[in-house]
Amino acid sequence: MVQVCLNGARGARDGVGVPLSPGAAAGSAAGAVGAGASDVHVHPKTPCGQDTLSARAVAAVLDAIRARVDVPVGVTTGAWAEPGPAARVERVRSWTVLPDHASVNWHEPGAEELAAALLDRGIGVEAGIWSGTDGAARFAASPLGPRVLRVLAEVTDPSPGTAERSALALLAGLGTAHGVPVLLHGEEGGTWPVLRLAGRLGLATRIGLEDTLVLPDGERAVSNAQLVAEGLVQYEAARHPS
Repeated sequence: MVQVCLNGARGARDGVGVPLSPGAAAGSAAGAVGAGASDVHVHPKTPCGQDTLSARAVAAVLDAIRARVDVPVGVTTGAWAEPGPAARVERVRSWTVLPDHASVNWHEPGAEELAAALLDRGIGVEAGIWSGTDGAARFAASPLGPRVLRVLAEVTDPSPGTAERSALALLAGLGTAHGVPVLLHGEEGGTWPVLRLAGRLGLATRIGLEDTLVLPDGERAVSNAQLVAEGLVQYEAARHPS
């Protein structure tokens, strides 16, 4: 499974290719799915381009994307989008249109309560386990661990020289991850080395403008579709070396 991460916390300063409006996100998702993505991760935005968990913004972007693609669509629940653990839970309870899944960063305060609120509403939980945090240890002790949809093993090391080593350490820390599937991905300079590692290990991965703005050769990517297409080439080459 290759997930496309459409925009992340990026904004207008990151270039016109980053989709911020529901319509732009829908068009970008359609292109990425056409290029081979089988799942979509998006950050709903306010009109001024800030991440938000508001029911109106979540509904608008989900409806727009689902009108263009027929694959699962998930959203973030990152603390930066709604400060305060209780406020995030209330936002989830206020949603009128539900995503197929939502990511929960296990190192953030209130992760257990937030995940429980999502599960109570029938929303799949992607457990975001970041390298360099205590997320793996918290997740290992979580009674909700076996109920999550998958683990997002998020390598926050941006160095192309060390990201693979950081990824292997993160996977070791996760251990069996309660037996649920693992999606491994990197960010910025670590994006492509970690994606190739995922290919070698046969793990799910993701690619998109949230994680990187550039192709493996350093050229600026023009779209999520371009990143997905190149990501699949890199993944398959790593999985089946000649």
